[in-house]
Amino acid sequence: MSGDRKDSFSRGEEFLQLFSRGAEFTKELLVENERLRTNLAGLEQEQTDASKTPEEWDKYREELQSRLQDLEEECESVRMRLQQVEEENQQFAARYLEVEEENNNLANLYVASYQLHSTLDLDEVLKVIVEIVINLVGAETFAVYLLDGDSGELDVAVSEGAEPSEFPSCSKPGGIMAKSLGAAEPICGDPTQPSNLEDPIVCIPLIVQDRPIGLIGIFALLQQKDGFSALDHELFSVMGGHASTALFAARLYSQSERKLNTIQGFIDLLTK
Repeated sequence: MSGDRKDSFSRGEEFLQLFSRGAEFTKELLVENERLRTNLAGLEQEQTDASKTPEEWDKYREELQSRLQDLEEECESVRMRLQQVEEENQQFAARYLEVEEENNNLANLYVASYQLHSTLDLDEVLKVIVEIVINLVGAETFAVYLLDGDSGELDVAVSEGAEPSEFPSCSKPGGIMAKSLGAAEPICGDPTQPSNLEDPIVCIPLIVQDRPIGLIGIFALLQQKDGFSALDHELFSVMGGHASTALFAARLYSQSERKLNTIQGFIDLLTK
C-alpha cells in the first residue's frame, strides 16, 4: 500500500507540473495573440491610408489646415484678451495710486486743519500755514500777507524763498493779488511760466465775513511740482477758509489778551 501511495503522489506532482506548464503556455499564447492583433490593426490602418485617393488626401489636408487656422485664430483672440486684461489691470493700478494719493492728501489736509485750529498763538498759526504751503501745495517761494490795523495795508508777515521786503505790494494796480482780493477767490496762473517776484502764480485771499484780512501769494513751486491738479484747487479754497478763521481768531485773542493785561495793570495801579 505504501508503494501505491508513493506512485499516486508522484503522478499528482507530475500532473500539477504539467498543468502549470500548460497555464504558462496559454498565457504566452494570449500575449502573442494580442501582439498579432495590434500588428494586424496597424497593417489595416496603413492599408486604409494607402487606399486613399489624392482627392481624399486633399480633403483631409484641407480639414487639418482649417482646424489649424481655427486654433490660430482662437489663440490670437486669447492673446488679445490677455493684453486687454493687462491694460485694464494697469489702469486699475494707476487709479488705485491716484486714489491713495488723494486720500493721503486729504488726511494731511485734515491734520493741517486741526493744527490750524488747535492754537490761538499767531506765530504758531503762521508756522502751520507755512508748513501747509510747502508740504501740501509744493511751494518754494511764497509770502503770507496780513492786514495792518494801523495802515490798513496788507504787509508780509512771513515768507519763504526771499526776504519780506522783496515781495510786491498787494495793492499793485492791475496785479493778480488785487484781482484775487477783489473777487474774494483764489486765482491761479500758469505754473510753467518762469517764476518772478512781480506777480504770484497763485493767490489765495484770506477773507472773513467779506473782509480781507490777508493773502497767500505763491511765486515759485518746488522743482518736482509741475502743475496743479483738481485736488490742488480744492486745497486752495479749503485752506483759504481755514487759514482765515485761524488767523482771525489768533489776532482777536492776541488783542484781547493785550487789552486785558492793560486793564489789569491799570487796576493794579489804582489799587496800590
